[in-house]
Amino acid sequence: MAEKEMGLIWGSGSGPCFKAMVALHEKEFGDIKKTLISFSEKGHKGPAVIAKNPKGSVQMFSSDSPQENRRIRTEHTHEKCKSSSSVPTFNDGDIVVNESMAILLYLEHTYPNKGTRLLPSDPAGYAKVIQATMEAQENLTMKIMVKCIFYNMMTDEASRKQESFQKAIKANIEEAQKELAIWEDKLKLSDGDFICGKDFTLADVVLFTFLATVVRFGSSLGKFPALKSYYDRLRERPSIKASWPPHWSEGELADEKKILKGI
Repeated sequence: MAEKEMGLIWGSGSGPCFKAMVALHEKEFGDIKKTLISFSEKGHKGPAVIAKNPKGSVQMFSSDSPQENRRIRTEHTHEKCKSSSSVPTFNDGDIVVNESMAILLYLEHTYPNKGTRLLPSDPAGYAKVIQATMEAQENLTMKIMVKCIFYNMMTDEASRKQESFQKAIKANIEEAQKELAIWEDKLKLSDGDFICGKDFTLADVVLFTFLATVVRFGSSLGKFPALKSYYDRLRERPSIKASWPPHWSEGELADEKKILKGI
């Protein structure tokens, strides 16, 4: 397929969109048509998205705006809209791929020899990278996004002041810190600059974008020197610089929103 036949619909601040963007740049498809939607203007439910992704589910981690995420969740929970959808939505000609992990795997499977090879061709290397990729995706989604960031966003201000919430969020943040310590150790044991060795892989696409969210929500990564060094190095990688969420460059989150500043 020619690059002009490809397209991506995405939203700024969405972790899944961030991953897809980085992978596209690594595979040298950075110049394809990209359509930036606004979550606050319900772009994720617009006709362009629904036409390609009419699955009736809502991207739960679409924005770092508590008000926007709370509104999305309320609509989803009460089934107020019949045709909701999520981004990123990618098309390669007539082939439409939704879900960030599916997009990453599709790109590598379809174009293994273009740009950066994100999955090794040898079985042992492939197994190592795909395991780290899935581990990062599953564990960091649950322990960082769901139990810390999303839990805090979806809890109203009055409830956040209650002792039960304070105990729960403290325990969740402690678990998140333990999970980051696991990745700290993995990096220390790596025989290269990346999580699985000397090459940048799919596992780095996933791990870095989660780390960027951790930093966005207040962590300095000061307790994790290997992760901090890794984050600083990859922050300068061309694919990551080109994919950086535009509104992140406009300023930091308000201090009260930095739920991970203790990590």
